[in-house]
Amino acid sequence: MSNVATKPKSKLTPAERSELRAEAHGLKPIVIIGEAGLTPSVIKEIDASLNSHGLIKVRVFGDDREVRIGLYETICTQLSAEPVQHIGKLLVIYRPKLDGVQETKFVKRGKGLREVTIVKPSASGTKKPTVSKVLVKGNERVTQGGNIKRAKPRQSSVKKTSKT
Repeated sequence: MSNVATKPKSKLTPAERSELRAEAHGLKPIVIIGEAGLTPSVIKEIDASLNSHGLIKVRVFGDDREVRIGLYETICTQLSAEPVQHIGKLLVIYRPKLDGVQETKFVKRGKGLREVTIVKPSASGTKKPTVSKVLVKGNERVTQGGNIKRAKPRQSSVKKTSKT
């Protein structure tokens, strides 16, 4: 028998795991496992967090590394999640979101029209603010005061146009 802990077989490729680690870098721990350990309420909270976020960090208080590894494996097997990273007392866990909950990260913005809601407070401050919805073109922007400004046309070089 060896003392080395065996890692469970993962469905994530190394490239996917690396991408998830990079994404998890800026996350703060959502669930904290205290002295009571892995109680059913903690499992339920981790499950709810995985359903809403997909990728979470869990902080485990306790100095025993073997216990943390055991908790990590237990969480992943019970909730059918993927282990991403274990650094010190932080565990990074991933489970794909359900189909209806998928969110798009990068939305390609075209040059078409987009609808913007402008809320202007009343001058006296006692009346209701005025709310208006405006269609803004791709080259326009809404200022802090709620006005619409067009982007300035691109300046052409004097040197390029005078060459003949």
